Amino acid sequence: MIINLQKNLSAAAGRELLPALARLLPGCRLRRAPSGLAAAVPDPRGAADAVPRIENLPGVAGVLLSHAELCPLACARDKRTFSKPLDFRRGPVFIAGPCAVEEEKSYLASALALKAAGAHALRAALFKPRSSPYAFQGIGWPGLKIIAKAKKLTGLPLVTEATDTRQVGRLSAVCDILQVGARNMRNYELLKEAGRSGRAVLLKRAMHATLKEWLLSAEYLLRHGAKELLLCERGDSVFSSDSPGLDLGLMREAKKLTGLPVLADPSHASRNREIAGTLAVRALRAGADGLLIEASVSPETARVDGRQTLTVASFRALTGK
Repeated sequence: MIINLQKNLSAAAGRELLPALARLLPGCRLRRAPSGLAAAVPDPRGAADAVPRIENLPGVAGVLLSHAELCPLACARDKRTFSKPLDFRRGPVFIAGPCAVEEEKSYLASALALKAAGAHALRAALFKPRSSPYAFQGIGWPGLKIIAKAKKLTGLPLVTEATDTRQVGRLSAVCDILQVGARNMRNYELLKEAGRSGRAVLLKRAMHATLKEWLLSAEYLLRHGAKELLLCERGDSVFSSDSPGLDLGLMREAKKLTGLPVLADPSHASRNREIAGTLAVRALRAGADGLLIEASVSPETARVDGRQTLTVASFRALTGK
């Protein structure tokens, strides 16, 4: 923790700060820093709660916390192994499927074809948050039997998005990985509920979210019980073909800080299947641990995101199967 002090603060005023800081940060060790004081805090979990009170002390200009102090659980990279429900020890992991489950026949056909083409898990979205209230919102609960059948047919784990706290329990009974989508990265009640679910959780970065914001959302999941956590870089593009797409530098930094598996979602970063394929290759070359990618046997008939959905042949080219 760096405690920046106001310019021209007198030595006497600085000394008066010390007992107040000792009360707010029990057991901390203070030393001089270029802009003020550096505090080594025994329990970083209490640091975030103390910051507003420290900043309110006379003479304090501001407080900076490191990522490890803000997110001690997310940044505790030393004890992590991931072998289930997805095994990241054998190379890139591919989670594939249509953007949303629409009906049984096409979904099951896609599931079987994608497994043969190298998928390690299936996208199995039943609920879709949409900008327009009139757009297709997903098939909902009737799709639960469909994805359960796909799991039985293929033996592949299911990744499905929860958009509401009330969905978590019922989805967890069937699915292997709960997805918290980009729109819900800051839905803290949903993060708590997903963390308590007992399932692995895949957390997407919200558009334009900083690394700190992304890791703080991951911290919520871990703080509330998530044992297996995957991060997913979704990108910042909306509709522009010349947007930067995926933030591969931020993706690499998240991997370095956390030791968590970090996937890339080239589909939503591109909104175009050709660009999605290009971004997928770039992400893997940049160190992504895998892809969350849209692919199906009939992207041309999809009710949502068909233009960014890969064909099975294009998906197979990515996996090398």
